[in-house]
Amino acid sequence: MKRSEINQILRRADEFIRSRGFYLPPFAYWRPEEWRDKGPEVSEIVENHLGWDITDFGKGDFNRDGLFLFTIRNGHPDNWARKAGKLYAEKLLISEDRQLTPYHFHWAKMEDIINRGGGTLAIQLYNASAEDGLADTPVEVSLDGVTRTLAPGSVLHLSPGESITLPPRLYHSFWAEGGRTLIGEVSLVNDDYRDNRFLDASGRFPEIEEDEPPLYLLVTDYEHYYGVKRGSA
Repeated sequence: MKRSEINQILRRADEFIRSRGFYLPPFAYWRPEEWRDKGPEVSEIVENHLGWDITDFGKGDFNRDGLFLFTIRNGHPDNWARKAGKLYAEKLLISEDRQLTPYHFHWAKMEDIINRGGGTLAIQLYNASAEDGLADTPVEVSLDGVTRTLAPGSVLHLSPGESITLPPRLYHSFWAEGGRTLIGEVSLVNDDYRDNRFLDASGRFPEIEEDEPPLYLLVTDYEHYYGVKRGSA
């Protein structure tokens, strides 16, 4: 993806988030030059990958296959072994109308996905088979505390305010219908490097063509701008 495209996505996302009455934390708006002066006091942001996140899933067409994310809070994956620190995460996502997030599941993370407003959120579900493919077995999920059993491949449509709980090893693919949609995610600790399993080969983080300076840093940009090396804080 070109940096100019990413910057444009960030501007539009920030405007949409504000229009829904939601506001991002102060570190969202630190400029790249400000990051160079930050010290160990911001290591939680860097180590736990808080902040802006854009993906085209390696497909090269963000409007067709892509997702905007902002991680508001997150613990470190090692916290589970230590049983200490934050064991939870919260994200904001934006799905454009008919923009696809491909089939994937999480090995360990359980998450609630909430339609925070805009259009309708469509989500398609399959259990994972023993070979990590799509299983032909009934799917059991919780929708706002109500348990439902669905046929494999069922598509649910969540209106604003509605949510679904996704356990580990439940394949899900989703997209917005009827307009761009703001999505909330509340989950166990998020680990995008080790806990995602895509059905088909997909890239989680984009390769970036630097055709203009960053507006704000993505989580993958920190290592190039942050003045303290990871793990030294």
